[in-house]
Amino acid sequence: MTANEKQLSEIIYLILAALFIASLVASNLIFQKFFYWEPFGVYRFEISVGILPYPITFLITDILSEIYGKKKANQVVIAGIFASFFSMLIILVADVVPAIDSSPINDKEFHQVFGFSSLAVFASMIAYLFAQFIDIKIFHFWKKLTNGKHLWLRNNFSTFTSQFVDTFTVLFLLCSFEILPWTIFTSLLISGFLFKIIIAALDTPLLYGIVFLFRKKFNLKIGEEIAS
Repeated sequence: MTANEKQLSEIIYLILAALFIASLVASNLIFQKFFYWEPFGVYRFEISVGILPYPITFLITDILSEIYGKKKANQVVIAGIFASFFSMLIILVADVVPAIDSSPINDKEFHQVFGFSSLAVFASMIAYLFAQFIDIKIFHFWKKLTNGKHLWLRNNFSTFTSQFVDTFTVLFLLCSFEILPWTIFTSLLISGFLFKIIIAALDTPLLYGIVFLFRKKFNLKIGEEIAS
């Protein structure tokens, strides 16, 4: 690999890491709004908007795992943990300081929107730790087992397992903290997991396309990774 290609690969890595962290932090900030999606009238999904950017994080870790390797993927996961806890600290401070009388958003409104964010971040981080490391571990297990072939297999197997772990864990903790009622636990679990499965299946062609471009640009063989 030439010096220019090495520099380009590092820039792309930083961009992917930035997108990963932004998606992760955003999902924790917007989680209190819920919406429904009823594709073709077959099934009614009732899910948090926080789920919308979250699949992006799993797509990016799969790209990083495939192209940059397990170590680089884990580094981004750890960076995401620090970013999320730092955002939680900022929210806690912002929630404590009193609003002035002329503030467009008063203390009550701010707390209603962001007051539970710190607990949500904590719950999300516990689930995130389990899910992301499981995702990366399973991805590389299948990659080694198939000698770098069948990208769709490791992408979907790793994502399906890790997304169920993530969905179950975060909902369990949010209900335990009484942020969400237990009465909607099962419906949110089913909706959240099915939604993530659909997104994971839909992003498989996208993953193939991105990996193809990486291999073409950096002259990588099937299963080969960019050296650290």
